[in-house]
Amino acid sequence: MVAIGGVAAWPFAARAQQKLVVIGFLGAGSAAKSASMVGAIKQGLRENGLVEGKEYIFEQRWANGEYERFPAFARDLVEQKAGVIIVTTIAAARAAQRETSVIPIVMGMINDPVGSGLVTSLARPGGNTTGMASLNEDITPKMVESLKVILPKAAEVVVLFNPSNPSNPTMLENLRRSIGNMGIAVRTVEVDTAASLNSLFGSTVTKKPDALLVIPDNAIAAMADAIAAFGLQHRIPVISTIDELTRAGGLISYGPNRTEIYRRSAFFVKKVLEGIKPADLPVEQPTRLILTVNLKTARALGISIHDTILATADEVIE
Repeated sequence: MVAIGGVAAWPFAARAQQKLVVIGFLGAGSAAKSASMVGAIKQGLRENGLVEGKEYIFEQRWANGEYERFPAFARDLVEQKAGVIIVTTIAAARAAQRETSVIPIVMGMINDPVGSGLVTSLARPGGNTTGMASLNEDITPKMVESLKVILPKAAEVVVLFNPSNPSNPTMLENLRRSIGNMGIAVRTVEVDTAASLNSLFGSTVTKKPDALLVIPDNAIAAMADAIAAFGLQHRIPVISTIDELTRAGGLISYGPNRTEIYRRSAFFVKKVLEGIKPADLPVEQPTRLILTVNLKTARALGISIHDTILATADEVIE
């Protein structure tokens, strides 16, 4: 009986001793405000045959906009011997790359990874980093086009950006140049943490602009509800590349479906855990960009959305 009991118990003991792979995650915003992002990644992992608690442990680290925290977070995940580290912003990717050249790093959705020096090229990333690019650096000028069509009489706009995101200052200068060529004055507001939103609220209420343009950044995206609510309260249209912001009450956005991108990043996690080198996995870009229009917000702000925009919109929020 002892022998039988011992044999019967063996598979369970072996299973208990089997070590689950640690999937590290470096998030720019907060866990509470970024649940949909994490949910999309975990959904993608399930679709790729990876079940949390069975195949992996998901170790999350959240910067809450304080990007200087990433080096310590990355070091901690390396010390935990993570099998892969998912990053969601350039600062997180750089921190992870400084800590390890061995552990695979998967970009959940990163602005301009080539221009930022994270990978050598999209086709041949090199090193230990691959994943998803955002295309935001290319499509951000579409915000100017939307501004021109929707608000042809706009005289001044506020551009919201995160100075801690290396891609944001470049996009800011491109926007400033494009908007300036239209004869529109530009004010800029730096936002990286929820507390710094006060600077936006204070300066914008004092001198109300014709529109608020949001440069894409994950820490800022985590504040979508607060930014959209502010725009509605003070009757300021919010234009961005962030679809969640428009669904939260912004006016219009044009950009990748962020949920789809994060879900797709799980494909790279699966591949590198199977032993494929990140250098051999080309970086992917979004295959679909969506135009989202919040018609409910437009009505609340007394703005007429041209029929040509509504006809081409992928999502219209009534």
